[in-house]
Amino acid sequence: SKDMPTQLPDGLELSAFLPREDARGAFVGKAAKTIAELPRGAKVGSSSLRRQALIRRMRPDLDVVMFRGNVQTRLRKLDEGVAAGTILAYAGLKRLGLEHVVTDLIPLDVFPPAPGQGAIGIETRIGDRDVEKMLAAVHDVPTGQALACERAFLAALDGSCRTPIAGYAAIEAGKLSFAGLIISPDGTQSHTVELQGPAQDAARIGGEAARSVRARAGEKFFDGWL
Repeated sequence: SKDMPTQLPDGLELSAFLPREDARGAFVGKAAKTIAELPRGAKVGSSSLRRQALIRRMRPDLDVVMFRGNVQTRLRKLDEGVAAGTILAYAGLKRLGLEHVVTDLIPLDVFPPAPGQGAIGIETRIGDRDVEKMLAAVHDVPTGQALACERAFLAALDGSCRTPIAGYAAIEAGKLSFAGLIISPDGTQSHTVELQGPAQDAARIGGEAARSVRARAGEKFFDGWL
């Protein structure tokens, strides 16, 4: 669901979500098992602005390089020595049966995910009651609430901009806890926000978190990261 546009076409909505998979980032290392253990100056590949920024924040001495292609292509590039390691979504690797390539699972607080990471959503026509009834059997309510919060955070910050954005909502016993982050592409400047509230207020909490972090960062933070 992190690859869904923030604004959906008119007449369409995300109406159902499957139970969310693990949202952590997975490090696949060749020169070392963890990012911390990589030798100084080692190349780490990623095509994600967010991952690139977070890697630079963790290890400013590493050489972060652009790393494109599907999962199998990226793993082949590692074998060919294009980079000493890369970070991929653990959810995607699990769904492909490739958990065995992971050398380190990075905690969410160290490496926060993109909004929607690990979730699969179903997009339908607004008002199609027959389809809604069919999907009710597979819809996971807590995942839907978490994604409503994360997508509201992204939308209120204009997720199409060039500022890396991370956000994750956890739900337990009807209570939602959200942690959001905006970070400069070079990893040197960041602002975080944490909010809690009733899960049914998910979208409101996401929007409020966005307004809070934007007010502290200032509008200039969102301009000029080119």
